[in-house]
Amino acid sequence: MNLASVVSCEGFFGYSCPIGRQGMDDWRNALNTSYIERLYADFSKNPESVPSDWRNWFERLAEGASDNHHSQLGPSFRPASIFRPPSGGDRAVLDDKLHLARLQERFDILVRNYRFRGHIIARVDPLGRQNPRPFELDLDYYGISEADLDSQVSTKAIRGSNVQTLREVIQRLEESYCGAIGAQFMHIDELETRRWLQRRMENRENRLRLNYQQQVRILTKLTDAVIFEEFVRTKYVGMKTFSLEGAETLIPLLDLAIEKLALQGVREIVMGMAHRGRLNVLANILGKHYHDIFREFEDVDPVLYSNRGDVKYHLGYHNYCTTATGHEVHISLGFNPSHLEFVNPVTLGRCRAKQDRFGDSQRKVAAALLIHGDAAFAGEGIVQETLNLSQLSDYAIGGTIHVIVNNQIGFTTPPGEGRSCAYATDVAKMLQIPIFHVNGEDPEAVAQVVDMALDFRATFRRDVIIDMYSFRRWGHNEGDEPAFTQPLMYEAIEKRPTVREGYLNHLMQLGMVTKEAADDISQRRYEILEQELSLARRDDYSPKLGTLESMWQGYMGQEERFVEDVDTAVEREDLSRYMERLASVPDGFHVHPKLRRVLNNRRAMATGEKPLDWASGELLALATVAAEGYRVRFSGQDSQRGTFSQRHAVLHDTTDGRTYTALQHISPDQAAVEVVNSPLSEAGVLGYEYGYSLVFPDGLVMWEAQFGDFANAAQVIIDQFIASAEDKWRHLSGLVMLLPHGFEGQGPEHSSARLERFLVLAAEDNMQIVMPSTPAQHFHALRRQVVRRWRKPLVVFTPKSLLRHPLTVSDLDEFATGRFRRVLPDSQAEPERVRRVLLCSGKMYYDLEEARRKRQRSDVALVRIEQFYPLPDEQVLEALKAYGEGTPVYWVQEEPENMGAWSFLRWRLGEKLQDRYPFAGVTRPASASPATGSSNSHRLEQQEVIDQAFGEPT
Repeated sequence: MNLASVVSCEGFFGYSCPIGRQGMDDWRNALNTSYIERLYADFSKNPESVPSDWRNWFERLAEGASDNHHSQLGPSFRPASIFRPPSGGDRAVLDDKLHLARLQERFDILVRNYRFRGHIIARVDPLGRQNPRPFELDLDYYGISEADLDSQVSTKAIRGSNVQTLREVIQRLEESYCGAIGAQFMHIDELETRRWLQRRMENRENRLRLNYQQQVRILTKLTDAVIFEEFVRTKYVGMKTFSLEGAETLIPLLDLAIEKLALQGVREIVMGMAHRGRLNVLANILGKHYHDIFREFEDVDPVLYSNRGDVKYHLGYHNYCTTATGHEVHISLGFNPSHLEFVNPVTLGRCRAKQDRFGDSQRKVAAALLIHGDAAFAGEGIVQETLNLSQLSDYAIGGTIHVIVNNQIGFTTPPGEGRSCAYATDVAKMLQIPIFHVNGEDPEAVAQVVDMALDFRATFRRDVIIDMYSFRRWGHNEGDEPAFTQPLMYEAIEKRPTVREGYLNHLMQLGMVTKEAADDISQRRYEILEQELSLARRDDYSPKLGTLESMWQGYMGQEERFVEDVDTAVEREDLSRYMERLASVPDGFHVHPKLRRVLNNRRAMATGEKPLDWASGELLALATVAAEGYRVRFSGQDSQRGTFSQRHAVLHDTTDGRTYTALQHISPDQAAVEVVNSPLSEAGVLGYEYGYSLVFPDGLVMWEAQFGDFANAAQVIIDQFIASAEDKWRHLSGLVMLLPHGFEGQGPEHSSARLERFLVLAAEDNMQIVMPSTPAQHFHALRRQVVRRWRKPLVVFTPKSLLRHPLTVSDLDEFATGRFRRVLPDSQAEPERVRRVLLCSGKMYYDLEEARRKRQRSDVALVRIEQFYPLPDEQVLEALKAYGEGTPVYWVQEEPENMGAWSFLRWRLGEKLQDRYPFAGVTRPASASPATGSSNSHRLEQQEVIDQAFGEPT
């Protein structure tokens, strides 16, 4: 009896059976064999009680219809001329067929459960620890006996031949889903995507057939990895290297990935990783010279790295590599702080920027590859923020390759104490992507996963996760004793040979390589390392400082005093034309009625009839920059419209929802402009834009916080990358941060962008910190950022209420002349009458100006500091020179005394300016929180500050 001829998708459950909708529902219900049994019981009692189609079929079974009949498409529904209830042998035939139908049904469920649950018992742990077998994969659970294993079943659901024995199919499923690879993919919603993965795993039983050359290459890469670690550990005893030992298969994994990506047309690979294994990756994947690495261990150049530089296992590198197939690939490994995982969005931003430089809208020429630790992948929230960017059109890069080096421990914390989920990778199930768990001591299983994962990425343009299970042979660092906290685990690890030894034994058993040949590879590697060490220790060794990538030629860092100012004015005729374009929409585009007034105002600004407000001045800066050939990328939460409904860079048609971005239609030969609404993320998006800026020195890359207060959610990116990258890694960036700032009674979290925190980070001219007080000043500051060749991050404290303040406007002529002015002297004051000078900035200036006017205090001068860093000391003093000696100077700020710029200015300028002017501060009292939550209290406090500034009683 052949079960496939009784029950199969194209047999018993025929899709073309002519029984109507209700009949099809009945046949689908037939997948439940208890339903068939109930129908047959009813038929036995009263044939007329079951549907005629079923009655006819039961009658034919009773007549002993042949197997050939049942193999036809669907059951026969020809009327039966004679009804004879089954009895005796006929009943036995029917019982046999029902048993086979029940077996097929349970087999189909078993197949599905292997796909769902097989990963649980996959042999992925090189330490041999195994999970209990889920009952869904236990044959007893299905009532399948040993005798049933030789029954034939329909296997069309798993491809291959149509019929196999149950024993054969189970063995195939065990190899596919429970071997050295465990796959999670059934959470993917799309049927075709799951079927693609099923075919790749089941058709080849999840194994890649490697040829001799491929196997020897894997062995060679394992040898390189193992010997490098052993060599460094013996030559530099006790020094931190954050060894890769126990996970050396990472090196052949990366080698295989690079080869595969090159064959798929990738020409740029951008990598990010933490410190573990970085030295090995630098040496054996990116080709950094061994002697340069050893020289860093020797540490004999203290003067060269005084007050700068970073530890060797944080350093990055870039190089051109030629693959075995002759393709040239540029590989760059980003520098990384000890803050695990925060390099992830930076890497993605760099990759997207490289794709944009290539004009690669298909996202195929460059790829990002991230190497994670298991504890960090599960524990750091920045991982989720990065994954969330994956399928967003303005951030997508065609799929990221994620490799988790799963040491099954985080410092001293085991998985059971470090995460609430089964796998370190469970957060990745938020995406429609497969997760491949693989045993790192089975290099050929790793090769299969790499091949399949990269084909998935190329086919579906999505991320892929490779979770390579391994172990950490030593402690968190080489001076750490792991047996204090994991005695059993490290007892097992101590007995483990290297993965190279295990793979060598495998190849020797296959007769693919001899021990002598393998030893020769090892010996040659040792000799090379000894030669490189001798070179590193030579007295005439010349250290090579890292070089910037080619697009950075002609750009500089250093101190601002060595950089000439540039003219940032634009011809008035051009300004008018660009402003008119910003006020225009295509024919047939339906603008929201309330925005027609905005566009009309822009037209009036274009002709000079009206001065420009803040948003218009900002848009005009972007328009001029794009028209001059500088790419513009501007992202942030709600940045298209603007948090305060001020920008409207992207308009929406009120009838069909289509959008129009006028900045993309400024001139025929302009550069690209992107204005992007980001996800609700600070660290992830700011890191992404910072990474983008590393590849576009010739572009204006901007990130805007919804409120400046929220920037501290990205503090790691600010501290470890933006503020310190030049000092640590010689990385330059022209990233612009726009931080809405101002005390207006909106509470502690909607008042302060924390100027004081940026000023604390400011040193060695590492960044620019400005608070422009007019639209023209903002315009010139943004243009200066790209026009001059000096590349430093620019932090702009932007206004909120001033966006619509009647005095915060600039005439078109102010954009057509001049440049950014770091200090704005008081043009209205009469120096001989001045008895008090108030230094201020931003919104505080307008509050003081209004008070001066109302109080008729012509004896008070207002001097605006527009750039806090690098602090223009000489220009501040120049602005004060006109006032008589002994005139008191006060710094006035909205922030509490312990915040804002006061502490910084007091430290930089002292208590007496030029030994001529006494210097003091006017602030709110010191406070743990920036601002009050009461609007009335805010007004009272602000009035007290103003009264004190004017020397009047409150």
